[in-house]
Amino acid sequence: MANVTLTIGGREFMLACADGEEAHVTQLAQMIDEKLAQAGVVGQTEPRMLLFASLMLADELHELRQRESQPVPAPPAPAPAPAEPVEVIPPVLVEVLARIADHVENLADLLEQPASNA
Repeated sequence: MANVTLTIGGREFMLACADGEEAHVTQLAQMIDEKLAQAGVVGQTEPRMLLFASLMLADELHELRQRESQPVPAPPAPAPAPAEPVEVIPPVLVEVLARIADHVENLADLLEQPASNA
């Protein structure tokens, strides 16, 4: 077991901790000391300072747990793939195809007419 001296709210506290945990425990005590300084409660009685620090840290933990329990929004759907490029038929070819279609229709009309002299 190791012993560390922690300074919280201007007061020193001796605390036993596991060997090798001294730096971590000291860092945690610094976080509590910073919370007390932010809240402006340094200099009050020890129980009151530690009560305020506990409430502030519990509030932070509560907020973190609330955020974690909220569902994570689904990522946006991927953008649709770009449309395949449409090949443009040259106007000359369109005219030729239209004339061919007219000829085919004329031939079809001729075939549908009754034979005049057989």
